[in-house]
Amino acid sequence: MKITKEVKTAILVLLGIVLFIFGFNYLKGKNLFESNDLYYTEFDYNGLSTSSVVTVKGNTVGKVQEINYEYKTGKTRVAFSVSDQLKFSKNSIVKLYQTGLMGGNALAILISNDGEQAKPGDVLKSKVEVGLITSLSKNFSGVSTDLNATLKTTDTLLGNINKIVIDESDRGLQQTIAELNATLKSFKQLSNSANGLISKNDENIAIILENFKTTSQNLSQLSAELKEANLDDTLKKLNTTVVSLNTVLSGIENGEGSMGKLLKDDSLYSNLEGASLQLEQLLQDMKLNPKRYVHFSLFGKKPKQYDADGNEIKEKD
Repeated sequence: MKITKEVKTAILVLLGIVLFIFGFNYLKGKNLFESNDLYYTEFDYNGLSTSSVVTVKGNTVGKVQEINYEYKTGKTRVAFSVSDQLKFSKNSIVKLYQTGLMGGNALAILISNDGEQAKPGDVLKSKVEVGLITSLSKNFSGVSTDLNATLKTTDTLLGNINKIVIDESDRGLQQTIAELNATLKSFKQLSNSANGLISKNDENIAIILENFKTTSQNLSQLSAELKEANLDDTLKKLNTTVVSLNTVLSGIENGEGSMGKLLKDDSLYSNLEGASLQLEQLLQDMKLNPKRYVHFSLFGKKPKQYDADGNEIKEKD
């Protein structure tokens, strides 16, 4: 069967239309061969574009499809699509965050499995990462203040320049230019000396950089080991120990327990002081009257007896 030119032309036109639709949707971030679910969220400010990605734990799972401003609520409604394989509950939160120091924002789904499962078309709760609102809500008052300070500085600088240029002396400006020329020559000599010093110490500089690289790697490894170490539990145990020690010290300070009574009860000190005084008197008496305490007799003579005041007690006949 011979295909006419009209049929071939129609087939080519249809293929062109299909390719155009596929390419247009691909440029918009849509893939006609993938099944995606559409969800919504709202923000007070808009920091996204239709090319912004949607991530889960750093992995790209979708893209922003539409961004509309709600005139009734004053909020920005964002429609984003994710793979239908991704499941999460309605309690999940959509976070707006900055992807890098050079700008650019994206959405991150903080998945929660608690509660009812989210369905396509649901509006999820949102939050903005700390530090992003400040950059989105900058007003002209801060810019005006900075501009005013800049203009004052510029005015002061121009005034100083006028003082240099407008010099009534004969050689005012010439002397200034000559001094500037001498300064530039000195700077050139200093630059040449620095270049010579660097060229002579290329090897040493390379060694220093290599040592710095090694030190940086060691610090990185140490940081990783400290991160893996269970410092949180250790700090909690240390905190518990400190609390227990404070409790013990507080009890001692209040005179509780044996240690507290020893430190706070004055009777112990008084008893020890009296015992020490009596011991001192006993030792002094033993030194002065040793015969009262040590008796020695070859013939079995009965030792003398003394009363409490140290007087000899004579036996009655």
